[in-house]
Amino acid sequence: DALFLVAGFCAPDPEALLDVNATCRAFAASKERLAEADLQGAAFCDAITAIFGHALPALAYPVAVGRAAALEGLPLRLTVAAYLHAFAANLVAAGTRLIPIGQTEGQRLVRALQPLCGGLAGRAVASTLDDLSATTFLADIAAMQHETQYSRIFRT
Repeated sequence: DALFLVAGFCAPDPEALLDVNATCRAFAASKERLAEADLQGAAFCDAITAIFGHALPALAYPVAVGRAAALEGLPLRLTVAAYLHAFAANLVAAGTRLIPIGQTEGQRLVRALQPLCGGLAGRAVASTLDDLSATTFLADIAAMQHETQYSRIFRT
């Protein structure tokens, strides 16, 4: 997601932005992952339009965040770091509901992940979509299997 955020931020024109978005959507390996990216992106774009007046097209969430940050003149590296921090915090929040680690330990985990978020942000800013690769075949297959289960605690 960080590379798609960077590419959305750096897209030089609307056509390039839509190309970035198409690539982002293509990397969503499961139906629910794609739906999540599209639905979160649409909600984010609606909020940005309502609050800041920037008319954004329908974009996947990380691309939309990158584009909105560019339109508002936000620093790219800090935007990526904040995005990754929010992602990590959401995963930890899910873990506190699923795993008996508790709120305090959850906050320790978020704090411990912060340097990683900053480091990954630096790497992402120095990268392009040409640096993308996918080596998560088993996780992708598990996501596809998970989304067809009858009873689940979380969306895939």
